[in-house]
Amino acid sequence: MAKAQITFIITLFLFQLAIQLTTAHYLPPKPNVAAKPLKYVAAKPKNYVATKPQKYVDLVVEGVVYCQSCDKRGMWSLTGAKPIEKATISVICKDHRNRVIFYNPFKTNKDGYFYAQLKGFKVTNPFLDHPLQTCKVKLVSSPLKECNVLTNVNYGLSGAPLKYQDKRLVGPHYKAIIYGAAPLAFRPAKCTPKPKY
Repeated sequence: MAKAQITFIITLFLFQLAIQLTTAHYLPPKPNVAAKPLKYVAAKPKNYVATKPQKYVDLVVEGVVYCQSCDKRGMWSLTGAKPIEKATISVICKDHRNRVIFYNPFKTNKDGYFYAQLKGFKVTNPFLDHPLQTCKVKLVSSPLKECNVLTNVNYGLSGAPLKYQDKRLVGPHYKAIIYGAAPLAFRPAKCTPKPKY
């Protein structure tokens, strides 16, 4: 009796195995439907967030370069001074470890005015390396042969510190923060003395 039961169980097992093997790869027939053209739909990433264009912030230093009059020689007065066109100044910035992090020369326009964009200047530490603490404006050269001696008016030789003017230029994708430097001056090499009466 036990032998008959074992034979029956083995036969049942083999029958079930045969059914599974024959139906495992069975795919139902595809319906006979005409294929529709595919529509292209642009896929967006799951975490897509629309972003606005970034606003570019530019740091700028402005100031004026003059030729100091002979009667004010040796003083810091710019009374009677005339602006110098194409004079060269430099903006130099040093970090809190006294390393130069920005240097660029700039020229003045016909009114002696310079607008120095500090392109490439990066604030690595907003407290220690801020332009007001790190940047200075220095005189470099004057195109006028009769007025090309450097003066230290407003620290033009050692470096004029920047002033915060609360001045900005704002556009849709642009913002400029403008710092000011005090007026700088060259002086004539030779001054004719005034006659005394």
